[in-house]
Amino acid sequence: MLLEIKSLDSGYGFLQVLWDISLSVDEGEFVALIGPNGAGKSTTLKTISGLLPPQGGEILFAGDSIGGMEGHLVCRKGVAFISEELNLFVNMTVKENLEMGAFTVEDSAKQKENLEFVYELFPRLYERENQYAGTLSGGERKMMAIGRGIMSSPRLMLVDEPSLGLAPMLTNEVFKSLRTLNKRGTTILLVEQNVGKTLKTSSRAYILEKGKIVLDGKSADLANDDHVRKIYLGH
Repeated sequence: MLLEIKSLDSGYGFLQVLWDISLSVDEGEFVALIGPNGAGKSTTLKTISGLLPPQGGEILFAGDSIGGMEGHLVCRKGVAFISEELNLFVNMTVKENLEMGAFTVEDSAKQKENLEFVYELFPRLYERENQYAGTLSGGERKMMAIGRGIMSSPRLMLVDEPSLGLAPMLTNEVFKSLRTLNKRGTTILLVEQNVGKTLKTSSRAYILEKGKIVLDGKSADLANDDHVRKIYLGH
């Protein structure tokens, strides 16, 4: 088991958002966290990644407790967080942004290998490597954010709403890249509003509603669950 969350409570100061959350992700899995807006999905990822301190419970990564650990230390452990906000350096080039993602990788040969993989995965970034990040389209920015996460050689990638605001064709491209990344060995925990595509892509999923896990199981089984079909798939 790579990631294990036990009875996690979290939130923002006096506002509690997560209540007694427990979930796990095995090495090599592609797991999704699904739920309506405001359910606490992004809060879960922020708490795992060290951007929010847990208010209770435990977060274990590769057997080590990381709950409450600062974000840069969680990153050094092997966790990359691709936030919904992307947080790119708009006045730096694509290549410079990607290189910033490799600050935890000391081996220059590994940095070069990771950069080549990013360009293989997203040829568009290679074409624009000397272009300022602030001039990229929304889809290209998503690709670069994922690419920057790859540069740190993560064991676990936390991906928050990668298709938000994207046209269907670009959404397909982003999901394809995540599948390729997973097949290459990176474990993924995905938060995503596109439930149909998410359940087709992931192996397992958790349903989060009002800060609590209400359902979990294999993605194929959840796609046929009456509650999921009615609330999230519209049929």
